[in-house]
Amino acid sequence: MDEKSPRVGEPLLVAENLTKHFPVRGGFPVRRTVGAVRAVDGIDLTVRAGESFGLVGESGCGKSTTGRLLTRLLEPTAGRIRYRGRDITHAGRKQLAPVRSEIQMIFQDPYASLNPRQTVGRIVSGPMEIHGIEPPGGREARVRELLETVGLSPEHYNRFPHEFSGGQRQRIGVARALALDPKIVVADEPVSALDVSIQAQVVNLLQSLQRELGIAFLFIAHDLAVVRHFSQRVAVMYLGRIVETGSRDDIYMRPRHPYTHALLSAVPEAADAEGTEGTARRERIRLTGDVPSPVAPPSGCRFRTRCWKARERCAAEDPELARADGSGEGHLSACHFPEPPTTVAPPGT
Repeated sequence: MDEKSPRVGEPLLVAENLTKHFPVRGGFPVRRTVGAVRAVDGIDLTVRAGESFGLVGESGCGKSTTGRLLTRLLEPTAGRIRYRGRDITHAGRKQLAPVRSEIQMIFQDPYASLNPRQTVGRIVSGPMEIHGIEPPGGREARVRELLETVGLSPEHYNRFPHEFSGGQRQRIGVARALALDPKIVVADEPVSALDVSIQAQVVNLLQSLQRELGIAFLFIAHDLAVVRHFSQRVAVMYLGRIVETGSRDDIYMRPRHPYTHALLSAVPEAADAEGTEGTARRERIRLTGDVPSPVAPPSGCRFRTRCWKARERCAAEDPELARADGSGEGHLSACHFPEPPTTVAPPGT
């Protein structure tokens, strides 16, 4: 890869019609493929250099699979992935070698993502050893510097993961991700396994690193409040598809897709200056039914089985991710009958 850093705002990591289907096998005695789990089913996504991009949705919608596809930890079934203009969709190990150091990942579970038999120094210096990088002053000095950067003590170099709390372990994971000076970090629900009191500390750490180092972040989470605090642009995902994308203000203040309205209505709001609870101003939207199976998703719009605006057209036509009337530039919604640009719940919902 070209050593020249990408300019802020230019496309860095681009996914086009990205698809991942996991085969479902059955039958006896021969295990044959009888279906497929459509975890990610044709999404378009662009993360720009230096920005923080949020990907939100319910559990099981395909967010984590998307993150693993973009980091090439999983092989895509279809579609394209381009990094700085270079197609890496099916790149081999040698072709990916120069890219691996620039695309790093922070995993969800800080207890499972660290090797309990290795010291912190060994864990954080591992990526440098694999890529043959010898920083000025040596690897140990670089590791101690990284530990200090993420809010830990350089004295923790020789300790083992079991000696740390969950929040400290996640900081070790952040230090490991920064070891190779990446251009983009995919953070897969980095705070969901932590206590609420620790979540803010880790999110603020990531935010300060993003500003100071100019690293692009793809922040995957189901907590909309955390994503709002961290991300500049947001994409909302449902059952393997992106249903709405736009700036933070577009998504949180002027949502157009009914599913986004339902998600936002479930976010607790603080009391205002007069002591009135936010839930009194935004009525809770209670969706009927369960999320359909990704093995056999509904025809047309995948949200139609739970949507209060569903009509015959929704079952017959798959809505495209497009700009709705009254939406700002870059605010796209996949809905035939988008909601008015407001966060107020529709009457009788």
